[in-house]
Amino acid sequence: MSDIVSADWVADNLDRLHVVDVRDGWEYDAMAHLPTAVSVPFDRFRTESGDSEGMLPDHSEWASLLGSVGIDADSEIVAYDDHHGVFAARFLVTAELLGHDPAALHLLDGDFSSWQLEHPTSGDPAEFESTDYEVDPPDTTPLVDADRVAAASDDSDVVLVDTRDESEYVAGHIPSAVLLDWRELVDDETRGLLPREAALKVLESAGIVPEKRVVLYCNTARRISHTYVVLRHLGFENVEFYEGSLTEWKAQDRPLEEE
Repeated sequence: MSDIVSADWVADNLDRLHVVDVRDGWEYDAMAHLPTAVSVPFDRFRTESGDSEGMLPDHSEWASLLGSVGIDADSEIVAYDDHHGVFAARFLVTAELLGHDPAALHLLDGDFSSWQLEHPTSGDPAEFESTDYEVDPPDTTPLVDADRVAAASDDSDVVLVDTRDESEYVAGHIPSAVLLDWRELVDDETRGLLPREAALKVLESAGIVPEKRVVLYCNTARRISHTYVVLRHLGFENVEFYEGSLTEWKAQDRPLEEE
């Protein structure tokens, strides 16, 4: 799975990386960006409405999008945003689920605001040649469906994790789910991931430990993308990803608990 890498590491490896900026296009143009970065705004790789809101893009659309910014199947990618990495994580998880080599996917630790404090930015558009990107989905993925999530609610060896905020959780969550607001794993000062031991302590306090199978959900699979990347970075091996999340769960009229 995609790794979380420091700004210094990115700066030292810019010559071989394909850097992807998933902020809005106007931010890329008006507020500068990392050197060599291409612009792939968040709304270009997710659906926006209806029962499929936030879900994975069509294979041909994804291939066209990545090819249009010079990325091919062998590219090593680092992605960033200006929201602690949550939108960039969604880009990387999408790439993994659609077959890009996980070892070639990296999330910038921190975001654009933290990068520009110590590293140069550029106002020039990136130069690249378009490619013919080929989508090759893997035989197995961490994706799970609603039936598997429902079964997880009654399994003591599984921890079902709601990564939304507390008010959303209280208003209604999947039965037996524990609350872990994805932002609890982020340091507001550095805008990056908490130090390893601090992050593990936050997770353990919610009952999220490597010995258990972890199943993640939110509303539209954005916030769980960040938590998924963090858990894999911390060495959790058995992490599952409910892509449909509450959008699908509610559409199927499945039960919710309130607190």
